[in-house]
Amino acid sequence: MADADRAEVIDAQALEEVVRFTSDLIRIDTTNRGGGDCSERPAAEYVAEMLGDVEIEPTLLERSPGRTNVVARIEGTDPSAPALLVHGHLDVVPAEPADWTVHPFSGEVRDGVVWGRGAIDMKDMDAMVLAVVRAWARTGVRPRRDIVLAFTADEEDSAAWGAGFLADRHAGLFEGCTEGISESGAFTFHAGSGMRIYPIAAGERGTAWLKLTAHGRAGHGSKVNRDNAVSRLAAAVARIGEHSWPVRLTPTVKSALTELAALQGVPAEVDAPDFDVDALLAKLGPAAALIEPTVRNSANPTVLEAGYKVNVIPGSATAYVDGRMLPGGEEEFHDTLDRLTGPDVEWEFHHRERPLEAPVDTPTYRAMRAAVEHFDPGARAVPYCMSGGTDAKQFSRLGIAGYGFSPLRLPEGFDYQALYHAVDERVPVEALHFGVRVLDHFLQRA
Repeated sequence: MADADRAEVIDAQALEEVVRFTSDLIRIDTTNRGGGDCSERPAAEYVAEMLGDVEIEPTLLERSPGRTNVVARIEGTDPSAPALLVHGHLDVVPAEPADWTVHPFSGEVRDGVVWGRGAIDMKDMDAMVLAVVRAWARTGVRPRRDIVLAFTADEEDSAAWGAGFLADRHAGLFEGCTEGISESGAFTFHAGSGMRIYPIAAGERGTAWLKLTAHGRAGHGSKVNRDNAVSRLAAAVARIGEHSWPVRLTPTVKSALTELAALQGVPAEVDAPDFDVDALLAKLGPAAALIEPTVRNSANPTVLEAGYKVNVIPGSATAYVDGRMLPGGEEEFHDTLDRLTGPDVEWEFHHRERPLEAPVDTPTYRAMRAAVEHFDPGARAVPYCMSGGTDAKQFSRLGIAGYGFSPLRLPEGFDYQALYHAVDERVPVEALHFGVRVLDHFLQRA
């Protein structure tokens, strides 16, 4: 089907459904407390019902009872075209109702905004996908490529019950998929002076959650002790926290810097031997926040565990560190941690996932840019690298290049990134309407 012949099928029903589905999914409490403590099944059954209602056949898959994933395939018109994966997770991080303006699992729509845990991370995207494919089914539209839908469990912990399980045990369901889209991209970033940027993710730093252990000689707190495990651990943690990591620019980050500099009218020769990335970031205004976390590896101490009584020196002490590695930066990360922990502290990966890099010069990436700019003509879509990670890491084991593309048009002053895992998470209704239109436009043309 020629591009000009593709139908715009997002009607009043689809716009109503995307809001209702977002609210309904928020009301299904899928809090993931880690260690297997979660049940996504009620949300998965809801998704499966919405798909089955329009004769899209869902498959429900569990590694263990209650940890449910939903996968479905929509056949495209071009059998020679590679399939596209569209995935979103069903679990959410915990929320304490007493801290919120509205109950975090109310799904309340107030003043044109949908409130609740998962409103942007990422039951909104799940709802947008459902609204789009249901509109296709009602109107007889088929995409060019096969579209594989995956609604996953456990993204907010290790993905062992979700995308990891699917990639390891059910790879055949993703046959033919070469690219995938999911969360954390194509949202409005207001860069000052009326400039609207839509960062579309084409990379992720790798996850390197670390466990540090120091051993020493247990004893009485009043005695001299040169083998104090707590002191050894504290010194190592301080060195890690104070370390200045060297600059490491990946192709995605270079592209982001180049395009953002051009938008701001700032010269940037990112491949020059004397290029100073920090000096450039200082000239990019608010947009620097998109790039600054991804020009280096990082390691942030987050947890300390030691002792059981103030007058007892424990024989061991433990800490946890949230480390992130850029593509190509794994060896540097490992060597640096060896040096910073020193001979008296052991370290190991508590959880590790690979960094990702995806090309930005492909037809699919150009189609994502075009879809956003079609519905917000005054804006510019740019590439960027996520500082954290998504289920794209697990699906990359199957050779699927991952992109962050969950489109939302947001008003100035709405700090999208600050609401991830935060109190009063919410999403504007108009942002959902924009997103469902952009997704339909992109997915028909990808």
